Amino acid sequence: MSKFCPHCGASLPDNAGFCTSCGAGLGNSAPNGFGQAQPQNPSPSPVPPQNQYTPYAQPSMTQALSHWDGGVLETFCTFLVAFLMISFTCGLATPWAICYSWSYIISHTVIDGYRLTFDGTGAQLFGNWIKWFFFMIITCGIYGFWVYPRLFDWTAKHTHFAR
Repeated sequence: MSKFCPHCGASLPDNAGFCTSCGAGLGNSAPNGFGQAQPQNPSPSPVPPQNQYTPYAQPSMTQALSHWDGGVLETFCTFLVAFLMISFTCGLATPWAICYSWSYIISHTVIDGYRLTFDGTGAQLFGNWIKWFFFMIITCGIYGFWVYPRLFDWTAKHTHFAR
């Protein structure tokens, strides 16, 4: 009879002291230092729930489950459309082009097996864009150093795990 890892649900041999999949210590087959076996978990769940987000995944799990699945042609076309949006509107549609590009990038990103989604809109970003532009004018461009961190913060606030 084999046992299962309580952390990742992988099937393990009976004498395993740690999980060969995620590296977690099992604690039920190795002595605790005093010659006594550590108590077993009364009812380990063989398979973790499917929709549970684990914020601190093991590095081996992260490498295997995180990826970006966009294609070359699709990426090129997305950025070409964004460039044309900015060019034909003399920069007025920049917030919409940024949201269009970020939406494509983020929707093709999978982190720890969970696909991401982006819900920001150009209209939401446009308000911040005007505010940031105003601050850059009154500070003679110095506020420009804060625009990228603010933009990335705004992007992170509108990035979520898809459900």
